[in-house]
Amino acid sequence: MENENEYELPSRNSLQPLAMTAIYDILTYIDMDAPVDVMQIVSSLCGTSYEEADYFVKANAVMTVKHLNEMKDAFRPFMKWRFERLPLLRQAILLLSYSHYFYVDPTVNKGVVIDIAVKLAKRYLGENDYQFVNAILDKVLQDRERLE
Repeated sequence: MENENEYELPSRNSLQPLAMTAIYDILTYIDMDAPVDVMQIVSSLCGTSYEEADYFVKANAVMTVKHLNEMKDAFRPFMKWRFERLPLLRQAILLLSYSHYFYVDPTVNKGVVIDIAVKLAKRYLGENDYQFVNAILDKVLQDRERLE
């Protein structure tokens, strides 16, 4: 019989939507020109104190705030319009992928990051939005790899 007190860690797949939502919330506050409280956003989404919240969610939220302008700049050469014109949820998925790949887990495979983003886009965005997410991430992640 399993120990009832054992704590089961959440899977990375279950954390992706939480991290995406944290980034979406951050973008919403920025869009409203309101103060961003990353600790409150993360703790609220994770249902626990910030200190006890999962590292993946915290790290992606913090890295997004810290490197937001740099990340937006990485997408601009591959877009016909400004990054800020994209719907916030699409921005959140792209920024999560970028943050995950370059800041949170540099050992993760580029294909895995893109696959996760495509799954999030299929689940949360419009019918064909996943194609845009797939194409732009492939270009941006490959370009950034080349520059480093």
